[in-house]
Amino acid sequence: MAGTDPTRPLICDAGPLIHLDELGCWDLLRDFAEVRVPQAVWAEVQRHRPSALRHRTVKLRRVTSSPEAAPELIHLAQAFLLDVGELEALRLMQQSPGAILLTDDAAARLVAERLACEVHGTIGVVVRALRRQQRTKRQVLNLRRSVPRRSSLFIE
Repeated sequence: MAGTDPTRPLICDAGPLIHLDELGCWDLLRDFAEVRVPQAVWAEVQRHRPSALRHRTVKLRRVTSSPEAAPELIHLAQAFLLDVGELEALRLMQQSPGAILLTDDAAARLVAERLACEVHGTIGVVVRALRRQQRTKRQVLNLRRSVPRRSSLFIE
């Protein structure tokens, strides 16, 4: 996320919202002007980690995506077996030129890259915190080391 501009909208998939909450790093999204959460993603986070939606430091905007996805997106979503939340996030990306997609799902990242969308994940947000002076180098390293025991984020 080296060059991310916080004035650009951030569109979130469920994973990063859940993982940032598990890591106690919700505040790392605070400097984004707008954090959009598709309705299906909101429902998924509500099911798996409702506390992630209660933070007052970051204003989340629940968004309903508009009509049909582009045929290429539908084809890729089927080929990569994307779930409804990932599909909604990618559809919203197609409607939001200049937005940044935040997802930890490998298949969703591949589809986003194929569609020429800028995409990052939880670890990218944590590393970005160092550059933006939201965390020290030691804090970022400690967070990275703590992922396996504090978060459900899987890192290969």
